[in-house]
This record gives sequence, C-alpha cells and structure tokens, in this order.
Amino acid sequence: FGTCGRGRSCNLYELPHLPTRSSSAVDSFRAPPPFVRDDVSAENLFGASAAPLPASIMKDIIDKQIVELKKLWLNKRQLAFQALNLAMIVFSALMIWKGLMCVTKSESPVVVVLSGSMEPAFQRGDILFLDNSNPEVAVGDVVVFKIRDRDIPIVHRILKAHRKADGKVELLTKGDNNRVDDRGLYAPGQLWLEREDILGRAVGCLRYVGMVTIALNDYPVLKYVLVGMMGLFVLTSKEG
Repeated sequence: FGTCGRGRSCNLYELPHLPTRSSSAVDSFRAPPPFVRDDVSAENLFGASAAPLPASIMKDIIDKQIVELKKLWLNKRQLAFQALNLAMIVFSALMIWKGLMCVTKSESPVVVVLSGSMEPAFQRGDILFLDNSNPEVAVGDVVVFKIRDRDIPIVHRILKAHRKADGKVELLTKGDNNRVDDRGLYAPGQLWLEREDILGRAVGCLRYVGMVTIALNDYPVLKYVLVGMMGLFVLTSKEG
C-alpha cells in the first residue's frame, strides 16, 4: 500500500510475508461445531408462545360473554336484576336528553357536523351544543335550522336578517365555505327562513368527537353490533 502523487514516486509499504499453510494446517483451522443445547427450544428463546392476534382476543371475549349469559339465563333472579340495570341506563340517557331539551328549548340540543361547509370554523365530525332559549338571533350567529321535507338539519351562519312589518324576522343563511347563500337549499319557492325554522344557536363545540357517530351512520351494521355488545356487557357484568 502507498500514496502516489503526480510527479512523485510512490511510497509502498510492504506487507509482512505470510507463510503458506498446507492442507493439514487449513484443516486445523476449521470452525468448531455449533454449540447445541438440548434444553434450548424456540419457546425458551422467544417466549412461551406468540402474542395472540386481536381477532383471537375478541373471540375469547365473546366466548366468555356467552358463557356468562348462559349462567345468567339459569339464574332468573339475577337476570331480572341485570335487565333492570340495563333499563335504568337507557331511561337515564333519555332523561338527560329530555332535560337538555327543556333547558335549551331546542328539540336537538346536540348535533354533529356532517360536512365541510362551515370550515374553518367547524370541521366535519365536530359536536355542537345548541341553545334556543333566546328568541333573538343576529347576523353572524351560527344556527342550526330545518327545512321542510328534509330530515337532516343544516348548520350555517346567518348572512342577512330583516324584520317585517308584522314583527316577524326573516333570515338568510350561508355556509362559511360556500360561495353562494342557501336559497338553493331551501324548500321550493322559499327565499327566507323564519324564526320557527331555527333549532338553536351554536354555543359550544367538541372537536372531532362526532366522527364516531358519523361512522355508525355510515355503517348501520356496526351500530347494531356496538349497541348489542354494550347491552351484553351490561347484562353479564357482575356487581362487586
């Protein structure tokens, strides 16, 4: 080995002379046999067993719930007690919903944003809390309104408002992310919204929590499976 430059001689470094080995010497330098132990196995090296797959975990949970349900069916008294617990949960949820309706004076006190027409103020999947206790609404308020012959309400911002001679207020709405107003969305022949069409004014928001509701609406089978599993867990749960 050495270094050479243009117009310069190369300084070489000679390697020390290595004696040649005979075939017998080569044989003596062969690698030793691999170290083998009889008590070492794949389970000892990598654990007793591989991690179970999520599908197998879910199957085990379902099997356990079925066993508990069979035991519960044999105990009629415990079955009645668990059924009452399930009914109590359902009625409690209904009471909370009705209570919100009374406080907010809105038939839909909580709604989920389904589209991006109000971006960037509200995103798809946001949960909005409504209040309809104040009869006065103004330009700039974000309101949820219903349209005749349409089941799903719409959340948009009030663009224009004017009071008629008889005291009634007419409203025109528009989505923040839309180029035109909502007259194309209203019922045929309808140019303005009335105060009775407003379900409530948005007073609070939870970001993206409503994506679960959107997924359940997009896949109804998933909704029924989830509700059924929740009911099963309530029925088979054991009191401490």
